[in-house]
Amino acid sequence: MVEHRFFFNKEALVIKGPKKSHALRMFMLAAVMICGVYICSVCLTQLGIQSRPRKLKMEIMEAPCKNPAIPYYEIPYVHYPEPNTYSRDECACTPVRFFSIVSMQRSGSGWFETLLNSHVNISSNGEIFSSKERRGNISAIIRALDKVYNLDWYSSAAKNDCTAAVGLKWMLNQGLMENHVKVAEYFSRRGVSLIFLFRRNLLRRLVSQLANDHDRNTKQLNGTHKAHVHSTNEANILARYKPRINTSELISTLRHTHKFVTDAMGYFRNTRHIVLYYEDLVQNRTKLMDVLEFLRVPPRKLVSRHVKIHTRPLPKLVENWDDVYRSLEGTEYRSFLNANYDL
Repeated sequence: MVEHRFFFNKEALVIKGPKKSHALRMFMLAAVMICGVYICSVCLTQLGIQSRPRKLKMEIMEAPCKNPAIPYYEIPYVHYPEPNTYSRDECACTPVRFFSIVSMQRSGSGWFETLLNSHVNISSNGEIFSSKERRGNISAIIRALDKVYNLDWYSSAAKNDCTAAVGLKWMLNQGLMENHVKVAEYFSRRGVSLIFLFRRNLLRRLVSQLANDHDRNTKQLNGTHKAHVHSTNEANILARYKPRINTSELISTLRHTHKFVTDAMGYFRNTRHIVLYYEDLVQNRTKLMDVLEFLRVPPRKLVSRHVKIHTRPLPKLVENWDDVYRSLEGTEYRSFLNANYDL
């Protein structure tokens, strides 16, 4: 076999490429720059298009009217509702305050609410949560509250003048205490102010409550139960009944009521509020002006057609007064025995 041998020179294997043209390099650089400028312009155009809706959205969210007289710290409590059931165009720039009267039965809340509703700019819509369906769960509660504060709740409290304060009356035993955490969050988020209204003399409240329960069962006014009356004659008829108080449970009942009130004010201590007592309002009507100032509505005289039922001293209102006196004498509630007020 013939062997073939090849011999290579190392230098012969070195392959040298052609020298790159300077003009070609400049051409490539220019092309890259042009492409970069084009891509940047396209990106900026797209960003500009996407940013326009956001700008419009921010403009829509702004308040329709600005009132420089409103302090900055009160802005969270100033609202401009847009009802779904009617047009509020003529009142669009009238700020509205949201409120809730928090109270207990037989604490003067009915009388107090009629006073507020005598103001042309205040609408308080009563005990909307007396209906169990509306307080069945927190979702139902919030739906009802939203309807009230959106000015879509129709009641006799509706006004022809521009509403400047809208609210309701909420009893402690109508779902408020059971849902206090979520309700407090709602009040904070919606800027709702609270008006606490209670009685100092819980014994008088108990007498009124027992008498009202009696009339609910007996219907003394021509077969009709009335929690509130508008004539002296009706008040005198209802005042004839003198309840008999169970003294064995009296102190525990008063303690339970006091704790209920204390807990309520504790649950909502961080909510903007004012605390009122029925006795103070009866003795000093000028305190009503404090309420109007709290709601930031113009001051004016407030009136009510309600006639008070129990006007006599406590010993004349309770059948077993001597037993009641002995039960409370020397206790923390002894002051209730002598507390009366001018009417």
